[in-house]
Amino acid sequence: MTETSDFNPARLVLARQRRGWTKKSLADATSLSGKTISLYESGDLIPSHESLSSIAQALSFPLSFFSGVDVDAPTDENASFRSFSRMTAGQRDAALAAGGIAYMLSDWIDSKFHLPEASVPDCSGMDPEAAAETVRAEWGLGLLSIKNMVHLLESKGVRVFSLAEETSQVNAFSCWRRGVTPFVFLNTQKSAEASRFDAAHELGHLVLHRHGENKGKEVENEANAFASAFLMPKQTILAQGWKCRSVADVIKMKKIWNVSAMALAYRLGKVGILTEWVYRSFCVELASMGARTNEPDPSPRETSQVLQKVLGLARDQGKSLSAIASELSVSSADLTPILFGMAPVAVPGTGDARAFEVRGGAGLRLVK
Repeated sequence: MTETSDFNPARLVLARQRRGWTKKSLADATSLSGKTISLYESGDLIPSHESLSSIAQALSFPLSFFSGVDVDAPTDENASFRSFSRMTAGQRDAALAAGGIAYMLSDWIDSKFHLPEASVPDCSGMDPEAAAETVRAEWGLGLLSIKNMVHLLESKGVRVFSLAEETSQVNAFSCWRRGVTPFVFLNTQKSAEASRFDAAHELGHLVLHRHGENKGKEVENEANAFASAFLMPKQTILAQGWKCRSVADVIKMKKIWNVSAMALAYRLGKVGILTEWVYRSFCVELASMGARTNEPDPSPRETSQVLQKVLGLARDQGKSLSAIASELSVSSADLTPILFGMAPVAVPGTGDARAFEVRGGAGLRLVK
């Protein structure tokens, strides 16, 4: 039996927010009063074992989750959301709470693997175009097309997870955890090209807005400009973009930079290859083709190298996703959404915990 004297009210708040529930919703689901739920969450009242069991069952969290240290989670203050104005408060809180569970999984991975240290330049105050050039230079990318944004971010110490919320209202978000470790959460329900642009957009927030305001139309425009310049360097666009004389050319040429047709058309207009009239006519034609919702000639989806290696090695050692979840006092249903689209989530088998290690940022091996 779990001793409720170890009850942590902050964990109750996170669990309720993860489910997108109000205090009244939880009260109704447990036959407790709203006032009682408020007292539990404020720490002014410790729930009985019976009440806590009822809460755990309603929220679909293991009883053990509600004891222990506070769960570190992204906050409204340090998280940069795309389409922030379109979110409800409940969607925002649910996404942040899912980020807390991702932090827990990340800590579990860090305890068993050596992953790359964060190497993300601080470009605060820089023009987005110049910042994109600076990051490319510091990372030794030159003008080459970026093959895989997720792999690139992971190689530079950025922790990348899937956005748990299946909603078009939340595109992506990023944050610095304790000012040291960068995290990016991507909506893997979107097209591969859109998710890739989101990854570059969130990188823009990480490098441009690390110390300042990270919300609002101006900073979103800056992150968009960074992403466009980072994925499609001006010099390569000027060198090859002149070949785009029709929408068919745009759809063909977008493969060079692995971006959406709309994003390439915008960049061509921004650097002056397309006139405003031609750019708008391209957009109208692309929209009529349904390109805003269904990318023409789509690219393969990018996935996480780190998460695939971790889960693959766990599978080889007979450890299931449920066993990992059990160590974190959550259910596998709470890990699946933050892994979906990034790595296989059906990890069969069960087994005891093993310790693993990665050297050089690429290869994994079992610690003996």
